Amino acid sequence: MNRKPVVAFLCIQNSCRSQMAEAFGRHLAEDVFVSRSAGTCLAERIHPTAQRLMKELYRIDMEKEGQFPKRLESLPTLDMVVTMGCGVQCPVLPGVRTLTWEIPDPAGKPDPEFRTIIETIRSQVLSLRDQMKGDVTK
Repeated sequence: MNRKPVVAFLCIQNSCRSQMAEAFGRHLAEDVFVSRSAGTCLAERIHPTAQRLMKELYRIDMEKEGQFPKRLESLPTLDMVVTMGCGVQCPVLPGVRTLTWEIPDPAGKPDPEFRTIIETIRSQVLSLRDQMKGDVTK
């Protein structure tokens, strides 16, 4: 049986964008890849607006599902790293494909802007899933 690739979504505090990307990966792409997230300067918890809106919009409770801020070095072997475009300085990981998504930080934004960013992340995760699914079938 082939092992599913492990994808880590990274942002600085691992409290908002990367957590939402991990949650969407778990819910929308679990058949294609294993979804993780991490940061470089951790927050104490998942951003409350991210937590609330993901529950309201998608019935995804990130904390109840065991998500919490964590460091890159705490993750298992990775096959791909996706940075959220926040200038995260990632260590060079030999053999690990790296993508950068230019997604603005929604922290402190009003709910409508926050929702737009959530939709952008969801769309990017779906696109990544479809691309990786295509790579596997080739």
